Amino acid sequence: MEAKSKKILFVLLFAICFLPQIGPAVALVCGILFSLMFGNPWPKQVAVLSKKLLQISVVGLGFGLSLATVVKVGANSIVYTIVGITFTLAIGWGLGRIIGTSPTQSLLISFGTAICGGSAIAAMSPVIQAKDDEVAISLATIFTLNAVALLLFPWLGHLLGFTQQQFGLWSALAIHDTSSVVGAASAFGAVALAVGTTVKLTRALWIMPCALIASMFKKSGQRAPFPLFILGFILAAAAHTFIPLMENCWSFLAVAAKQSLVVTLFLIGSGLSREVLGRVGFRPLLQGVLLWIIVSSLTAAVIMYGVIEVTGF
Repeated sequence: MEAKSKKILFVLLFAICFLPQIGPAVALVCGILFSLMFGNPWPKQVAVLSKKLLQISVVGLGFGLSLATVVKVGANSIVYTIVGITFTLAIGWGLGRIIGTSPTQSLLISFGTAICGGSAIAAMSPVIQAKDDEVAISLATIFTLNAVALLLFPWLGHLLGFTQQQFGLWSALAIHDTSSVVGAASAFGAVALAVGTTVKLTRALWIMPCALIASMFKKSGQRAPFPLFILGFILAAAAHTFIPLMENCWSFLAVAAKQSLVVTLFLIGSGLSREVLGRVGFRPLLQGVLLWIIVSSLTAAVIMYGVIEVTGF
């Protein structure tokens, strides 16, 4: 396909994803197929745009929630978030030793699985002084698993008989990136989306303390930046709570945010190129897959048996 035709088709698909009839799974698959078949015409620009659009969308989702709900769910998730992060990092370290993944790459994959996927890897990489190729391989590994999770998790959630609250919690604890959490949760239902987004953003706050601890061991002096979009999410929920006269406006923004997430997933899918897949080495991928299966299975089990649950919805 000619370069001009490729760009026109990409823009057309991008525009179609704004239609409410297009769901997150369809958008993601379209992005992936387009990239693998024709190649992304603007890979660098799309990478930047998808990150910004995701953050704006997450902020917009806050307009659909009350501040009391955000605070309650966030507070309830603190204990099992700490336990889950610690457990995931420990298992990831052990798998890395057994499989033979380099220590730095093993930590990046474990950290991305434990907290917030690509965002966590990006924050941790300068702190532990990771090389560019180690970061690229780790991101490619997590990105590939994210794409699988977005398509697989809603089906598994229905198979396991999860309620929307249970699925939202499971997706937030077991899926790597915020984008895939909100994509999978939105495909499952509105309550699942609210739970998944809130718990995932609470989990993402642990990027900073974990990176700080790592910097103390590495003595790198690097610090992870505070994710401002999380603050925006909280402020949006506060506006929803304290300015009820603008309820129609807040509802419109929340609906628009959900659809912008669909567009974001198309952009993210278009970043899964052959070059990205080529960077995924066997050992990092094996570690990532095994760690993900262990975390997902155990998390699903404790949710099914009521060991952990989410309230406030």
